[in-house]
Amino acid sequence: MKLNCIIIEDEPLARNLLIDYVKKVPTLNLVQAFGNPLEALEVLRTQPVDILFLDVQMPQLTGISLLKVLQNKPMVILTTAYSEYALEGYELDVADYLLKPVTFERFLKSVDKVTQRLAAESRTSDGGTEPQATPDFVFVKDGTKLVKVTLNEILYVEGLKDYVTIHTRQQKITTLQRMKTLEEQLPADKFVRIHNSYIVSVQAIDVVHKNEVQIGAVSLPIGDTYRKSFREFIEKKHIQ
Repeated sequence: MKLNCIIIEDEPLARNLLIDYVKKVPTLNLVQAFGNPLEALEVLRTQPVDILFLDVQMPQLTGISLLKVLQNKPMVILTTAYSEYALEGYELDVADYLLKPVTFERFLKSVDKVTQRLAAESRTSDGGTEPQATPDFVFVKDGTKLVKVTLNEILYVEGLKDYVTIHTRQQKITTLQRMKTLEEQLPADKFVRIHNSYIVSVQAIDVVHKNEVQIGAVSLPIGDTYRKSFREFIEKKHIQ
């Protein structure tokens, strides 16, 4: 299901950048982008909106003032060049705060945060009786596009400084992303960190040696830092 978004940003360049970011994310649907917050009020009152990207400093009506008068607020992500507005924004229960100039990586992190919060609220409204379905895919940036990677296809992830390479059964995808960030997106019961440079899919492991893991014809080292936790993880999967 796509999340409906509205952008309110009076600066054309900043507005166009956010429009471009939203269009790159397959799970987002841009309802409309406004330069004037007063023009956006009617849409916010009459149409279902999940996420509002809201600039703080605008001549007609500040973003903070708009939040104070808006009823049935969607999830709000503030965008501004001035960090001093962060505290007041959080007092109004905004979901996140983006400091300009906004990078695409930070934008994605913010959207992911809001998506998780919406999912948690949905479970609460349902009485909390149904467990959350674990996503079976992740989206990663490959150049100027986002690529959907099915978790079951991933064999292992290899990290090198600020880049990671996802090795799947069909291809290799290299993306500008930190290992820690990707690790947090992967289900902990299906993927395990074995080295500073490697995360492996549990179901892809063929053999566990003393100091390495074998996946097909590839052998990956088990780092000293991760050896104990990995062994404990494997023991839980071990059939006596």
